[in-house]
Amino acid sequence: MAEINKVQRHGELCMIIEKLNNEYYVLNNSSVSDYEYDRLMAELKEIEEEFPLLVSPDSPTQKVGGQASALFQKVQHAVQMGSLQDVFSTEELYEFDKRVKKLVDSPEYVVEPKVDGLSVSLLYQNGKFVRGATRGDGFVGEDITQNLREIPTVHKILKSENIPVIEVRGEVFMSHESFKKLTEHQIENNEQPAKNPRNAAAGTLRQKDSSIVKSRGLDIFVFNIQQLEGHKVNSHIESLEFMKKLGFKVIDGYKHCKNIEEVIEVIEHIGKTRADFPFDIDGAVVKVNAFSQQEELGATSKFPKWAAAFKYPPEEKTTKLLKIEVNVGRTGSLTPLAVFEPVLLSGSVVSRATLHNQDRISQLDIRPGDVITVRKAGDIIPEVVNVISHAENSTPFLLPTSCPACETRAVRCEDEAVTRCPNINCPAQLLRSIEHFASRSAMNIEGLGEAIVELLVSNALVKTVADLYRLTKEELLGLANFKDKSTENLLTAIENSKQRPLEKVIYALGIRGIGERNATLLAEKFGTIDAIMNAELEDLTKIEKFGGILAVNVFNAMREPHMVSLIGELKELGLSMSYTKKQTSNVFEGLKFVITGTLPTLSREKAKELIIENGGSCASAVSKKTSYLLAGEAAGSNLKKANDLKIPVLTEEEFLRRVAGVAN
Repeated sequence: MAEINKVQRHGELCMIIEKLNNEYYVLNNSSVSDYEYDRLMAELKEIEEEFPLLVSPDSPTQKVGGQASALFQKVQHAVQMGSLQDVFSTEELYEFDKRVKKLVDSPEYVVEPKVDGLSVSLLYQNGKFVRGATRGDGFVGEDITQNLREIPTVHKILKSENIPVIEVRGEVFMSHESFKKLTEHQIENNEQPAKNPRNAAAGTLRQKDSSIVKSRGLDIFVFNIQQLEGHKVNSHIESLEFMKKLGFKVIDGYKHCKNIEEVIEVIEHIGKTRADFPFDIDGAVVKVNAFSQQEELGATSKFPKWAAAFKYPPEEKTTKLLKIEVNVGRTGSLTPLAVFEPVLLSGSVVSRATLHNQDRISQLDIRPGDVITVRKAGDIIPEVVNVISHAENSTPFLLPTSCPACETRAVRCEDEAVTRCPNINCPAQLLRSIEHFASRSAMNIEGLGEAIVELLVSNALVKTVADLYRLTKEELLGLANFKDKSTENLLTAIENSKQRPLEKVIYALGIRGIGERNATLLAEKFGTIDAIMNAELEDLTKIEKFGGILAVNVFNAMREPHMVSLIGELKELGLSMSYTKKQTSNVFEGLKFVITGTLPTLSREKAKELIIENGGSCASAVSKKTSYLLAGEAAGSNLKKANDLKIPVLTEEEFLRRVAGVAN
């Protein structure tokens, strides 16, 4: 039984790590800290060491995590850009030293701070910068030469032109100061701020517009020579000094160590001072110094045997929990927030951390007045690690049973850990519900963006989505920046939205878990909003492809007083509450489509409408059941998966020809 469980865990870990690799290397938006990722990878390696038959070429342990993006030309690396073996303790460092000494005598090492950024290669010919590329999967990367030229510390010409060829490897990063400026600018312009400097740097380097790169203050440290002609260096320490002479920027703080004890001392020093660095570091790199010994040691398919990356655990501090606040999010989620005495963590003062949900609160058994341990996950997001001691006479903390903002009874779905307020008109989530209601996929009220919604709500003109249909020209003209033309345009868009079909109205109501496809299923099954409101739970569960949890969500929503009242108002205001099936042909009957990338002329919404009108259906991700992938510019991982599964890929032109009934 234990063996079966480990085999199952191996499969789970492979899927989790592949997903995280895609987030980190392709989407530049990791959902976990590097430390958590490395622990998952270490667990996978342990299982594969115990069960070698589980190792395959597709295992995450056998390949570098990334892949070349479709946005840029591909580059075949002359020398593989591998990753490093991770170690987490002094015991593992001693083990690394022991393995090295089995193959070479008296090794010396070099230790360097490990910058948290995006790994790139820079190729110079006769002293001139000719090409730069990302690591990708280690063998094939992306040509990002033009973007790298916009980084001031990527020199276009070296101090010596007598080097026929040199290719170096470095890490592009964003300093704390540049990251702060970027996020401030993004917030000012109502953009989603970057999560951390590493994501910001990686995302910037993949911009199509190189002027954006120039404005964001990226920097680089060079740390390896990949290939070299016209000069010879014999050790890593010598290569670092040589690169500095050529003008490359090399990180300060590297040390030449005679033995593993000195290595450990340097690593501990870097760990103690890491908060003083003006940029993020996620560890320290240890390399055998002599190149001749590096050659003797060799490499695995993924790691050089002569190097290791020591990963520091997140810094932790103790403090006192003052209170637990409960905030209502824009989607109605009741989110508990720990408010504690301020502590200095990873270079900044923090005093708050999310507790996520009731399950997390119960797991920690956290109570106001407790002494707690806190840290920054991934050195960015504050989190509570554990409770050291409870306050005297304290009792377990429970989330309120009613919404703190509107007092509607809170609900928790069986498939979720989150407790929510179901009231679409709750003041705490009003802005978000109006934005969703007016969105293109819902009521398609053009011109009703976030800024206008905030203006309407702050001036008390809109308290529910129904109030949108009661707005007058006089009221709008009384607001800042509203002129005759903009007022008429908005009122016309609101009036036109009354003609949106029933399935769009259902989707606009924001019922938990009811997306566009499920809204259409409800409309097709029952025909009118009244029939849906009167449907019994058993009737809802009989809808094909409609799960029991969704049925419960709809059943409860249609009996929630605020929802009943809102639907009644929308009916009186003239919105469409009956379903009219619109199908122009059955050319896509039984076919399932996935849409990816940016299409030349069609919006995704319009492409979906055409598919459904012609008898087809849409899904968000490619699977073996996908009939066609409709792909536009900058197609992502869905395109690769479709090619792997040999699923036909259509361009917009080919798609429209099929809609018109022309097969070829």
